[in-house]
Amino acid sequence: MPISPNQGSSAGGTAVVITGTNLANASAVRFGTNPGTITGNTPTSVNVTSPAGHGAVGVTVTTPGGTSNPLSFFYLEPPTKFSLSQTSGAEAGGNSVTITGANLNGATSVTFGANAATITSNNSGSIVVTVPAGTGSVAVTVVTPGGSTNGLFYQYVVAPTVTDIDPDAGPTAGGTGVTITGTGLTTTNSVTFDGVPASFVVINDTEVSAVTPAGTAGAVDVVVTTTGGSATLAGGFTYVAGPGI
Repeated sequence: MPISPNQGSSAGGTAVVITGTNLANASAVRFGTNPGTITGNTPTSVNVTSPAGHGAVGVTVTTPGGTSNPLSFFYLEPPTKFSLSQTSGAEAGGNSVTITGANLNGATSVTFGANAATITSNNSGSIVVTVPAGTGSVAVTVVTPGGSTNGLFYQYVVAPTVTDIDPDAGPTAGGTGVTITGTGLTTTNSVTFDGVPASFVVINDTEVSAVTPAGTAGAVDVVVTTTGGSATLAGGFTYVAGPGI
């Protein structure tokens, strides 16, 4: 007399089908000592909704002819989440985030708001996912056979823009203090001139102050990178060679 599925959430509510013979007029299906709710019954099957419970229990069917031998059913505890390896990222998504917690194995879905992430690795203590595209602050929800959990939030960060740099020229020796203006600059983590990192300070969401590194004479690209992505001011700064005598 098989049972399908043979596992479900400790909160109960799992739809279970028990098949066998002489099952007509079933009066009770018990999961351990707890009664399930019979939703359908034929001579060869009983449909039942599991009650709440914990651990491994025996499932028995009672009919006018007696009570069956028990079948094993395993209650799965709901997942819990402790932390996210990253709590923010670009609206375009695509970055990898690790969710740590307990009872996470067998995850069937992870969503960031209404959008499904791609699960790339999963065990009881962690899930690694590729973040989907999205906007704003969203709840991260994990669904496993044991239930679902949320309570952790992920912040999507808008992509930056860079519109101006002042002054826009300076010596090849570097050391020129410049102000870069744009939008979405609060989370700036890198400023480069022709690929060379510059020291910088974030003033506010629309301004970053930087000091040019040494460079080669000519116009170079200025790239500002934030949690939300990168913005390039093509040929935005011109290195000017010093006089020679």
